[in-house]
Amino acid sequence: MRPTHRRLLALLGITAAVPLAEVLVLVLVGFLSAEGLAPQSTAVWPYDSYHDMRWLLVYHNTWLLFGSGLLGLIALRGVLTTAIVSLAWPANSPRPPRRALLRRNVGVAAFGAVLVLPFAAYAVAASVLSLSWFLFASLIPMLILAPFLQRMSVGRSLWRGLPSAELVGWSLLDFAVITVGGGLVWTTPEVWTPLVTAAVGALNGLLWRQTVHAAVLQKRVRWPRMPVVPIVVVLALAVPLASQVLSQPGNQANTFTPPIFTRPLPPQVPYAVILLAGHDSAYDGRPAADPNVQLFSYVGLDPHGHPLPYRPNATHRSLESSAQLLAARVEAVHRRTGRPIALIAQSEGVVVALTYLRNRPGSPVHALAMFSPLTRAGRTYYPPPDASTGWGLAAGWLLRVMFQVTKIGNRASSTPDEPFVRSLLDGAPFYRFQILCPIPGVRVVAFLPTVAAAEAPPGQKIRIPVVEVPTFHAGIIGRMSANAVLISFLAGAEVNHPRREFGPLQKLGDAWLAPALAITLNPVWRPTAQPGPPFTMARFCHQ
Repeated sequence: MRPTHRRLLALLGITAAVPLAEVLVLVLVGFLSAEGLAPQSTAVWPYDSYHDMRWLLVYHNTWLLFGSGLLGLIALRGVLTTAIVSLAWPANSPRPPRRALLRRNVGVAAFGAVLVLPFAAYAVAASVLSLSWFLFASLIPMLILAPFLQRMSVGRSLWRGLPSAELVGWSLLDFAVITVGGGLVWTTPEVWTPLVTAAVGALNGLLWRQTVHAAVLQKRVRWPRMPVVPIVVVLALAVPLASQVLSQPGNQANTFTPPIFTRPLPPQVPYAVILLAGHDSAYDGRPAADPNVQLFSYVGLDPHGHPLPYRPNATHRSLESSAQLLAARVEAVHRRTGRPIALIAQSEGVVVALTYLRNRPGSPVHALAMFSPLTRAGRTYYPPPDASTGWGLAAGWLLRVMFQVTKIGNRASSTPDEPFVRSLLDGAPFYRFQILCPIPGVRVVAFLPTVAAAEAPPGQKIRIPVVEVPTFHAGIIGRMSANAVLISFLAGAEVNHPRREFGPLQKLGDAWLAPALAITLNPVWRPTAQPGPPFTMARFCHQ
């Protein structure tokens, strides 16, 4: 066998063996939802560092464990990347001494780990809140950075100048392979999962080979004196911060005016309706067009029983306190109208409604329509700022620093420790497993935007009717088509409109989510967690 062929086989063997070892452990412990991450363990940089940092940010509970884990991962990643780059080096091009290549790749691993930590922290936030824009805010910088950073493993001065079009193309293919490979690993039966994982890992080896060749053999570098990489790094770090600023509420006085608020109810609807707006919504106190429709206020009622106006920061309160306000609103509307109550809720309003229904079985509420629910919130954790230990300790502080920057000039902006977020963190056993579940005595339907497929890992069998709509989070309730389905539901019809692409998109997103924290591992969750193995999916709807 020729030396070139032996090196290629060794390269494929290494890039296949590492994810194979990871997925075997995941299969052994039953951690099915994290299997899609395994192929990323030998992906082309910086995706491999992104894989490492997400595991580290979720699975550490002291600063010592975080620091030692960070150093250990940097060392292991540096050694592994050195071996991979050495084996992928073009045969006809002089290769640096292995010691120099090792120093360079350990440095690159350190730089990569520190660089992707903020993006990995946003992936943790996405798992806490089940909001896809956090996930996109972490992935977009990775796509931007990849072609610029992938040259650094092979050349010290390659932080200057623009990457070649070939390198950009291979970088985009890397992302596609990781995405599709993660979906395939999750989809295949467990008996085939190790084999598919190894195959995707071997494909990583081929991508490493082509990427290294493209970086080493690049003949012409545009802007050779321009320090492009530092500039791109700064711009990439600005993406999640800018997205956080842009997501802050505007100056609208009333942000929640769906058709059911602005038009009379059809006579075939037997309910009185209470509308619950989402996070950072605002309400100016105007009444609905129909006296049997009222909007829930996050600050309560005036002396005459009318909902008070509120500003966006009022929605930051805890879910338990919001549920208590909702209880008073439900009783008042039920007494006044004599009708059963239907709750129409969006985003945060959904979890407020579910918290109310969990605590008050047999209530006057007989119907619940959930728009853009937080489908699988509470999958990760970080402790309060005054805690010295706790799972996700460093992730919490990374998020606090990033949110503090976006808070400049906006005191009402969201924070990682506002009462609403802490309610999701502390009540994770309920909010992770019971969102899309039947409720005894209550007719339920969930209106799911397509983007929700990226907000939660696959595995949950949805046991309630769903209406899946190709749009973004909170983009459904104002649509006339969705309003027609909603009115049909309120009139007593059975509605169920799933879409074929929802399931495949959910599987494709699995590779980019943060791994879930084992529900029985966190002492904060143990008192309310259902019994069972740490990673079991049987907790969905108390199956």
